[in-house]
Amino acid sequence: MLPGVGVFGTGSTARMLVPLLRGEGFEVRALWGRSEEEARSLAQELGIPFHTSQSDDVLLHPDVDLVCIYISPPLTRQIAVKALGIGKNVVCEKAATAVDAFKMVTAARYYPQLLSIVGNALRFLPAFVAMRQLLAEGYVGELQVCDARVYGPSLLDQSYGWTCEELMGGGGLHTVGSTLVDLLSHLTGARAIRVHGLLRTFVRQNGAIRGIRRVTSDDFCFFQMLMGGSGRGTGTGSGVCCTVTLNFNMPGAFVHEVMVVGSAGRLIARGTELYGQRNGGNGEELLLGDSEGTGQEVKDVPLPHLRGLGSMVKALKDAFQAQEERRSWVRGPVAMASTFEDGLYVQTVVEAVKRSSRSGEWESVEVMTQEPDPNQNLCEALQRNKN
Repeated sequence: MLPGVGVFGTGSTARMLVPLLRGEGFEVRALWGRSEEEARSLAQELGIPFHTSQSDDVLLHPDVDLVCIYISPPLTRQIAVKALGIGKNVVCEKAATAVDAFKMVTAARYYPQLLSIVGNALRFLPAFVAMRQLLAEGYVGELQVCDARVYGPSLLDQSYGWTCEELMGGGGLHTVGSTLVDLLSHLTGARAIRVHGLLRTFVRQNGAIRGIRRVTSDDFCFFQMLMGGSGRGTGTGSGVCCTVTLNFNMPGAFVHEVMVVGSAGRLIARGTELYGQRNGGNGEELLLGDSEGTGQEVKDVPLPHLRGLGSMVKALKDAFQAQEERRSWVRGPVAMASTFEDGLYVQTVVEAVKRSSRSGEWESVEVMTQEPDPNQNLCEALQRNKN
């Protein structure tokens, strides 16, 4: 039996998620927006029977058993933790900080019978599912290097908001880079142990953001990750080297490429298609096309994310539909999903890259095992501002 769904958010991802859920048989029962006007407008547009700007109204709705949270990062932890405490299954976006992510992990461990996943849709994109399988089968031999590139237009909203603020989870590193950190660890089966990065903000003001307000979130980011040596097909070497380049000052077509190179060949996912070439081969071959056609990016939702989101919703359907209880699910169909523990690791890497950009040095990735003293965090923040 498929659960009733409550959706948090009125942005582009939430707007695309609702028809995808309905297409797989889910009933979207409730919608939350930052304001009554936002919630009412989208609810009327999409035909959702209940809307509100009060989070508890959705969480306590008797017909909502699965909560999908696609809102600004600073609000994600609060709603996700409360939803689990009430007994709802949760699919959500990334948290704003590693501390928030740790609190989400604690809640997920306390309620292991509930679904709690981070909705990184790239894991479900067929091209990356096939790439991971080919890596396991040894297509590229011993894995050596991963290289990811994402180029596109600005990530800023039309008005000043969280996307403009680094501390609120805005910027290319947190918004897009985090999904690539998660994806590369998923593909290689290894985690970053050290990172080195550079962040820049080239557009600090524009026609809509001016005066005393300035953008602090990055629109260009380059970082390197040295992965642990126990990953998929990595042999006994010193670990896989990963490089990621993000540039959101690029007009024109959106570029999304992930390449893995090994001792026997390479695989490269361009958009939604997968290509491969073995050493000594005559050229690159198409290994997996886009069965749904080339398609077009929906505004603010790149095609790889849209296709992956559709595949993730299908996996959610498979996880719930065979169960008699609306809140019951099986792990198999969503086993490849990113867990809250994965989300904590990813946020730890993101914060290490930010530290590296400030220090100019390689930084270690050390995932927290207990919540830090908030007073210590305040002292560190004040010290950074002083410097």
